[in-house]
Amino acid sequence: MSSNKPIGIFDSGIGGTSIWKEIHKLLPHENTIYLADSKNAPYGQKSKEEIIALSCKNTEELLKQDCKLIVVACNTATTNAIKELREKYDVPFIGIEPAIKPAALGTETQTIGILATKGTLNSELFNKAVETFSNIKIVEQIGHNLVQLIEDGKIESEEMTKLLEKYLKPMVTANIDYLVLGCTHYPYLIPQIKKIIPEHIKIIDSGVAVAKQTQKILQKNDLLNLSDAEITQLFYTNSDAAVLKSILGFSENVFEKDF
Repeated sequence: MSSNKPIGIFDSGIGGTSIWKEIHKLLPHENTIYLADSKNAPYGQKSKEEIIALSCKNTEELLKQDCKLIVVACNTATTNAIKELREKYDVPFIGIEPAIKPAALGTETQTIGILATKGTLNSELFNKAVETFSNIKIVEQIGHNLVQLIEDGKIESEEMTKLLEKYLKPMVTANIDYLVLGCTHYPYLIPQIKKIIPEHIKIIDSGVAVAKQTQKILQKNDLLNLSDAEITQLFYTNSDAAVLKSILGFSENVFEKDF
């Protein structure tokens, strides 16, 4: 496979752009194609079968565009569908799981909080990870409606603030010292979250770790782009592109497309 082919990235919407930003920062010479499946967001309320079907649809769209590696930039899709994707398609996949390990190893209060979607928290993959750290108290919270508000461009709305206070204050009361963000949409809420939780609570997301794993797998498969040709960063959404453009901070190479 040619090393100048693009990295494919998909998410249930715009949240995975938080992962794209970390990948682009670490691997600025890589071509990328990003799919925002906003029409079907959020994935977190769907059945495992629906999530697998949507993940296959997105993967096939990226393979049509000749992607050399696919990043499943969605915790819900990873925890519910990554096994099936790896079995079905002959391309390397990078998945995303909530970063429980660094929180569990770093906690001094022996209590950590995890804010994630229902689909992630109920998944077999997530619960296996939790069992590994049975000596740690893990306060789980489903982020009902957070993804939809982000997709609607309402990050700084009063409704968002009220929901975050409702979800986070019991975690603070429970004495967490780490907050794990178990959805790629949630890093966009960090400024809001910091207004609610005490400064000593560390916030962890998976972006940097995913970028490093992407680099590692590209190196292992001899797929790093060494070409001097101009790179392209393409973004597609099957919904209104306005919010995607807003969250990226630019509008060039951002397109609406039915997939």
